Amino acid sequence: MKAQERRKSIINLLLSEDRPIPGGELSEKCGVSRQIIVQDISVLKGQGFDILSTHNGYILQKSPFKERVFKLRHTTEETEDELNIIVDLGGTVADVFVWHKVHGKLTAPLNIFSRLQVKQFMEGVRTGKSTELMNITGGYHYHTVRAEKEEFLDRIEAALDSKGFIVPEI
Repeated sequence: MKAQERRKSIINLLLSEDRPIPGGELSEKCGVSRQIIVQDISVLKGQGFDILSTHNGYILQKSPFKERVFKLRHTTEETEDELNIIVDLGGTVADVFVWHKVHGKLTAPLNIFSRLQVKQFMEGVRTGKSTELMNITGGYHYHTVRAEKEEFLDRIEAALDSKGFIVPEI
C-alpha cells in the first residue's frame, strides 16, 4: 500500500470508529510499523486533519469530508458497477445499511475507496465468504458516501441515478 493510499485508509478507519484507535491497531491494519503510522499521523495533521493523540489511541475530531446517504436498489450482479462508480468519482463507501422489518437498522462498515478494495469485496461475495445485506431487503439498501467536495457527491448521485440505482423519493 502506497503512502497516500495508506493515509486515506487511516482517515477512513478513524472516521468509522467511535473510539480511539491505538497506533498498533492502525499499523496492523495497514501492514506497516507503528513508527510509519506516527509519521503518517504527523503528515495528516500537517494537511489539516484534526487528529487528537490520546493515551488510548488516535481520534479524528471533525471529519473534513462531505457525506451523503443514498438509497439504492440493484442486483448482486450490479454491485461491482455501483461501487466502482462511487470510487471512480472520488467517493468512499463508508458503510452499507438496511432497514429490516424485524431487526431495525442493520449496518456494516465498508470503507471502500479504491477499485482494488471493490475487487476484494466482490471476491468475498463471489466465493460465498459473505452475502450482501441488501439480499435481506429485496435489493434495497443505503450507502453513506464520503467525498472531499459536495460536487463529487453530486456527480456520484447523477451517475448512480443514470444507471437506475437510486431509489426515487416518494
